[in-house]
Amino acid sequence: MLNILLCGIGGKMGGNIADLLKDDGDARIVCGVDIHAPEGCKVPVYTHFSQVKEKVDVIIDFSSPAALAGELEYAAKNNVPAVLASTGYAAEQLESINEASKSVAVFKTANFSLGVNLLVALAKKAAAVLGENFDIEIIERHHNQKVDAPSGTALMLADGMNEVLAEKRPYVEGRSGIVGKRGNEIGIHAVRGGTIVGEHEVMFAGEDEIVTLSHSARSKKVFAAGAIKAAKWIAGKSAGLYDMTDVLGDIL
Repeated sequence: MLNILLCGIGGKMGGNIADLLKDDGDARIVCGVDIHAPEGCKVPVYTHFSQVKEKVDVIIDFSSPAALAGELEYAAKNNVPAVLASTGYAAEQLESINEASKSVAVFKTANFSLGVNLLVALAKKAAAVLGENFDIEIIERHHNQKVDAPSGTALMLADGMNEVLAEKRPYVEGRSGIVGKRGNEIGIHAVRGGTIVGEHEVMFAGEDEIVTLSHSARSKKVFAAGAIKAAKWIAGKSAGLYDMTDVLGDIL
């Protein structure tokens, strides 16, 4: 049985993780770290990693960058792999993640959906075949409360395709007014409205044909499911920085 420490256990994503693990025969939450314990919580919840007493096999973190320092210190000291699902890390925090990965296994990705990461892999394959003769456009759609644009996933898609293109293309975010003819670029467009969880579409437009790849998340539970899969995958792994491409590499 895999013993999980859930950082951010009191948040919405923490609740999704807990719900998915209720009937899981291979993994369980043994404790949490959060400033607030969820109502009816049946495991110990600590305010700092230094207080943790339970035997832990892996950390899943859906909290905030504020918890990172204590988390990495605990992970390295106890040789416990960490699955980082928080966003908004500062440059120095990203450097501390890279440094920590030299002594312990760390899993970090912009999107924990297996479907999205498969979309990235497929988009890279398509760009390698079509890219030089096709225009590439990315359209991402999210709920009206999302504060940043374009999404991290849209940029992950663009970066992935640029890795395989013979000549790297600049990104043009939205177009307005008389902008002239389209250049050799990757267009990225953001749509915000309603309660859209997350939709991403990559369009390859060529001479007399269009190829479209897309993914639609209908619930945030897909991200929780991906984090659990990552936690099970990384348990027991040697030190290093891992992401969903490593998980997909074992599947594809």
